[in-house]
Amino acid sequence: MQTAMGKDQVLWEIYAIRYGTNQRRTRGENFILEKRPTDIMPMDFYCWVLKSGDRVIVVDTGMDPAKAAAHGHDILWTPVEAWQALGIDPAAIDMVILTHAHYDHLGHLDPLTKAHFYMQAEEMDYVTGPWMQRPWFRRAYQPDEIARLVHLLHSDRLTLHGREETIADGVTVHWVGGHCAGQEVVRVRTARGWVVLASDALHYYEEYERGIPFSVAFNLSDMIAGHERIRELAESDAHIVPAHDPRIVRIYPAAGEEMKGRVLRADLSPTDAGDGP
Repeated sequence: MQTAMGKDQVLWEIYAIRYGTNQRRTRGENFILEKRPTDIMPMDFYCWVLKSGDRVIVVDTGMDPAKAAAHGHDILWTPVEAWQALGIDPAAIDMVILTHAHYDHLGHLDPLTKAHFYMQAEEMDYVTGPWMQRPWFRRAYQPDEIARLVHLLHSDRLTLHGREETIADGVTVHWVGGHCAGQEVVRVRTARGWVVLASDALHYYEEYERGIPFSVAFNLSDMIAGHERIRELAESDAHIVPAHDPRIVRIYPAAGEEMKGRVLRADLSPTDAGDGP
């Protein structure tokens, strides 16, 4: 999709925060019917900050360190530390997009004392509904975090929106499903065009390059169809950013010398097309 940018349109910077990693993960843990299941395939963990002037929107909030340890992941630094390093006071953040409610996207809500949260209504239906009676579907959710969402809803701090929603000028969210019932992606207008933060609709670039599903899925057909929806929303394949691919840290410039390996500028062009893992 090619779109001309008007001079009065709001443009956003995108800061991709690499807050964790798992260097021991295997291809068999990542892909269904993988032919080389024991091969190591590291996984990184990201959340994001959107900035336009003084305006800040947080997209997902990372993972609680104790939960990370329980699942075998390593925390590099917390999103709270990253926000502060970017000059952002967590208590001053007023808008947070939750792309879904898995434990590695829903940590660190408590420091966001003034924030209003936005999430797909279908995701709340899913995490509080009958599918959670089945261990396969609830395995990436934590009951205390789901309860926190319910409390936020009852405190008028959580908006459950429909499948397509404008969050701010130049920031829209779009349901794709697949990975979970309420999985959404975030489309962001930047100086280089429309960038899509695919969140867990794409863990790795390889998923849409090969047209294969990730191993954690609610609906495989929605997951594969989501690849094409992401392509429709993005300016090009070089404008698509997955949530867990180690390739991201190699192809996007750091937000500063002190941020190397930890915060990348996804609103800037990648230095390489990133062919191959």
